[in-house]
Amino acid sequence: MKWFWLAGVVLILDQCSKWIADSLLGPHEAIPLLPFLALRKAYNPGAAFSFLSDAAGWQRWFFVGLALGVIVVLVVWLRRLPQGQGRMALALALILGGAAGNLIDRLLYGHVIDFIDLYYRAWHWPTFNIADSAITLGAALLLLDAFLGRRDETPGKQ
Repeated sequence: MKWFWLAGVVLILDQCSKWIADSLLGPHEAIPLLPFLALRKAYNPGAAFSFLSDAAGWQRWFFVGLALGVIVVLVVWLRRLPQGQGRMALALALILGGAAGNLIDRLLYGHVIDFIDLYYRAWHWPTFNIADSAITLGAALLLLDAFLGRRDETPGKQ
């Protein structure tokens, strides 16, 4: 239960940053921050990399249902996770907070608010947000945990 605070922090940071971006930026207006980073508002009715963004509207409720299912699974998994699995708990909390952040957008607006634009010259990575970053970092930590495995920390045991 002690990791739910992190999911809450991710959710709050995500929603506050989206509110600021949505309030301050015009459609597709760019504010350069670094030679490879800008703030650029974009609305994404689809999923990662704008998957299904051009569908007829049904995708909103599909992704709402998917997010709700993922959130339930993550909450149960996190609550049942044994002590000593900090990397796994961190990963699950990050994904949980990110999933909840994007779910709120879909419920309130019918799309996700993206605003982080990474680019090199004319090439742009798809615009994303804090929730997407937390989900990606959490997924990377899950993979790391799977590759490294869980080692028993009790001396003399293997």
